[in-house]
Amino acid sequence: MAAAVEIAKIEKDWSERGFGCGLWVDPPGQVWKDYVHAVDELLMVVEGNLEIEIEGKPFRPEPGEELFIPANTRHSVRNLGKTTARWLYGYRRRR
Repeated sequence: MAAAVEIAKIEKDWSERGFGCGLWVDPPGQVWKDYVHAVDELLMVVEGNLEIEIEGKPFRPEPGEELFIPANTRHSVRNLGKTTARWLYGYRRRR
């Protein structure tokens, strides 16, 4: 079983690295398709079974595993599980 994700610790780490940190909650079957942001993004599963597709390549991160999505990169997020998924996301702050 994966270790619990310490949200406050992640939020502090990401802030020190220049990223925000928010929590997203998705019901089973939720799909966010073909998003593109003008800034870099970090994503981390807190709980659930997500698939993140980055430029056509699928990733299935375990809770606590961080993914980096470069600016201007097409990506999708899918909740593949039968339960609610919770995940952290953070955009690089503009200077």
